[in-house]
Amino acid sequence: MRPPAVFTIAPDLPFLDALVAGLRAELGDDPLALSRHMILLPTRRAGRALREAFLRASGGRALLLPRLVPVGDLDSDELAFQGEDADGFAELDIPPAVPELRRQLLLTRLVLAWGRSHGSGPLTPGQAAPLARELARFLDEVQAEGRDFAQLLRLVPASYAQHWQQILGFLAILTEHWPRLRAEIGCLDPAERRNRVLAAQAAAWRREPPHHRVIAAGLTGGIAAVADLLTVVATLPEGAVVLPGIEREIDAASWGEIAGDPAHPQHLMARLLRRLELEPADLRPWPAPGIRGGRTARRRLVNEALRPATESDRWRDLSGIDATALDGLLRLDCAGPQEEASVIALLLRRRLEHPGETAALITPDRALARRVAAELRRWNIEIDDSAGMPLNKTPPGVFLRLVLGMAAEAVAPLPLLAALKHPLAAGGLAPDAFRASVRHLEMATLRGPRPAPGFAGLRAVLPEGRRELVGFVDRLEAALTPLLAALESGEAPLATLVAAHIATAEALAASNEESGAARLWREEAGEAAGAFLDSLLDAAPSLPKLDGKDYPALFEALLAGPVVRPRFGRHPRLAIWGLLEARLQHADLVILGGLNEGVWPPQTESDPWLSRPMRRDFGLPPPERRIGVAAHDFAQALGAKEVVLTRAMRVEGAPTVPSRWLLRLDTVLRAAGLEGRLDAAREPLAWQALLDKPAAHRPGAPPAPRPPVSVRPRRLSVTQIETWMRDPYALYAAEILRLKALDPIDADPGVAERGQFIHQALDAFVRAFPDALPADAEARLVKMGIDAFGRALERPGVRAFWWPRFERIAGWFLAEEKARRDSLAVIRSELTGRLDLDVGFTLIAKADRIDRQRDGSLVLIDYKTGGVPSAGDVALGLSPQLPLEAAIAEAGGFAGIAPAAVAALEYWRLTGADPAGETISPAKDEAGLRALIDEAVQGLRRLIARFDDPATPYRAVPWPEKAQRYSDYDHLARVKEWSVAGDAGE
Repeated sequence: MRPPAVFTIAPDLPFLDALVAGLRAELGDDPLALSRHMILLPTRRAGRALREAFLRASGGRALLLPRLVPVGDLDSDELAFQGEDADGFAELDIPPAVPELRRQLLLTRLVLAWGRSHGSGPLTPGQAAPLARELARFLDEVQAEGRDFAQLLRLVPASYAQHWQQILGFLAILTEHWPRLRAEIGCLDPAERRNRVLAAQAAAWRREPPHHRVIAAGLTGGIAAVADLLTVVATLPEGAVVLPGIEREIDAASWGEIAGDPAHPQHLMARLLRRLELEPADLRPWPAPGIRGGRTARRRLVNEALRPATESDRWRDLSGIDATALDGLLRLDCAGPQEEASVIALLLRRRLEHPGETAALITPDRALARRVAAELRRWNIEIDDSAGMPLNKTPPGVFLRLVLGMAAEAVAPLPLLAALKHPLAAGGLAPDAFRASVRHLEMATLRGPRPAPGFAGLRAVLPEGRRELVGFVDRLEAALTPLLAALESGEAPLATLVAAHIATAEALAASNEESGAARLWREEAGEAAGAFLDSLLDAAPSLPKLDGKDYPALFEALLAGPVVRPRFGRHPRLAIWGLLEARLQHADLVILGGLNEGVWPPQTESDPWLSRPMRRDFGLPPPERRIGVAAHDFAQALGAKEVVLTRAMRVEGAPTVPSRWLLRLDTVLRAAGLEGRLDAAREPLAWQALLDKPAAHRPGAPPAPRPPVSVRPRRLSVTQIETWMRDPYALYAAEILRLKALDPIDADPGVAERGQFIHQALDAFVRAFPDALPADAEARLVKMGIDAFGRALERPGVRAFWWPRFERIAGWFLAEEKARRDSLAVIRSELTGRLDLDVGFTLIAKADRIDRQRDGSLVLIDYKTGGVPSAGDVALGLSPQLPLEAAIAEAGGFAGIAPAAVAALEYWRLTGADPAGETISPAKDEAGLRALIDEAVQGLRRLIARFDDPATPYRAVPWPEKAQRYSDYDHLARVKEWSVAGDAGE
């Protein structure tokens, strides 16, 4: 056996271009030589990138390429090396891999069975499916490391905590039940099948080495079966292993520390070289004629920054690092994620100004990737995130979820509108006509309190005479009937539920020109959704019948797994790569984004199944190995010609911690006397700040409409007078423009109408008993409260929160009544009145209550279930409701109440708290009362006269400190754009 042939390509060289250059130099001009080679690669994306590298090297000429085999993809469709192999080996008799979705459903079945027999209560399928996914991940990890589940039985001695015993009992699903079930279906786990294929290939090559060249490029041996295969390839007569980015000059002591540090970027390769009985100095540089690197100072800086922690004392002497290490390297600390995305998009856009050059963002942060893609669209640049998007976040995935939610919630307003307003919804109509019908249905029935469940409840609230809406509701019901019937049918096969779901989704997606299937399953996301549902139908028999109401949660759990990846990038020179997709890739400008601790590197999460000692004893790697893999990706990316490091200093208002690698870079640069040089250039951040800044800032002025006097209102209520003074623009919008705020969707009547309920109950009681109180007064008032609240009491929140408050209000109210009834002659409630002024203006009012005392004077009472106007606002005339009602009463403006002097004005504050109510009088004495009434009338006259002037505008909140607490028209007046309070609060 010849010595292992192991090469390395320095990180400052483009790995694949260097690999191609070496192969072309080795093979010369033979056009068929490449086709006799086999190259083993870590991923299928690396294979596509290698094909592109061959194309670049040939200048675009056609080539017969070598056979490219991805051996690291767990999700690859086929890992067979044999069959079509040039050496004619027979196809290996290895069972197929169980499809991933079928495996998850089978494991879900086992978890459900375990829950019925061992759990504290039965699990639902929606709870069991995520557990099954985690079990599958654990299964893949154990098999990737080549461990035997039989060893688990020795991991939990009796001295361990009881919950570890319980976890071991749960893992019996994998150790006992799953192997039997897998044998029944005649399949293997994907990881085990890969292990068998790789092991069989390694054995075949040991028995009879291939006559063609075999090169394993870019593999690090993190998977045990792959490491075994690399060991064989390295010793084949025509074999070679090419490793990425190993420093050949590293000393033995440091290499030993790296082998023992799972968080180091070269830890996996150190283990592989130890297996091959090689040292870094034994490696040969891969010949790459014509490929330039030369960033030796940068390599030294990166190696020092990522040195094992046990050797950080060497940072005391870093005289070998000079300023050239920072050439082409820049760090940008951005204010937040949006700023980070904007500056990255600017850098990518600027690279297009350099003909032929490429740029890529590498980040594990999918949210950042989506932000950058959205920012690039401002320049009409479409770029794909090659790491993909979760299927449940794609348009067809979201539509499927919304349709299911609409049916599961019995067409409640919010889920109904969410589904019907999705762009894919058309219901057999032209999309614009369908959206118009949805808007009409929303305005007619879905704003305000929720209708009764189902389409019967929806029809019950349809306005009379709207036949077109009746037809539209019939159309919706016909589309949803299959799914509604399936969800309400009790236990049903999963395939029946999925088929009903598909039928409903396609019926709602159909337009007047295209079928639902044509609209729903098109393009990459639609094809992925269709393939997922086909797989789900195929795998459905793996799960026993389930209750229809459990299907929505199960579907959500299953749909959260698949990822949709683009087949090809949308832009030929720009890319967004995840860490896996970036391996072995190359770009002229590389941006490493999201460099915060917990993002890159990821957080070291605890294993849900085994503790650290148990993982160690079982032979599984520690969680820190994930950090080592991420560190290797980071180190390799830093070898690019130009590199920009970005991070957000705050996320969702909370400060972030820079990535440990950034902190190490800072420490090394400080020790080398280069502190502050990495982030000295601030131009990109300045560009980002200017990106959305207008060339000239013209602060908006408050609106000041001046409508003709002829359209200005001449009849207002006493409450509108307050609005007229505090916010004239709101009165203008309501009374002149006739704009009314829409009711909220699915409004809670317990909140929106609680004051109305209390007023109605008190009014009914006063009308029923205007003279003497009955002996059972409290019971009578409570009964009237029940009638007033009506069906709102069916809501748990109203019954638990507002009804007890009303009962306390009733007690306080009756105590107040008993104390004052003897002094009253007449009680009137909910009276309407008017006062015609001699300036052609009519004031109207509705008084909550007017009491005539035995001396003939009047007391006006206003029930307040919310806030009470302050004495200062009443005195200033800003809350004139009660004083103006007094003026109407003294003028005889209330029907049934003869004119008389008003002796008192009272607010009854009814909160149901402690105390349940209180009486508040805005006037301290008779003189103060007369002044309030007179000033209110005179103030109203002055207000009328001022707005009878055509030059007087209806300004928005002329006195911000006295503005109403809430207005339906603030957004229309753009108050936050120009008000001092709004600017201060932003």
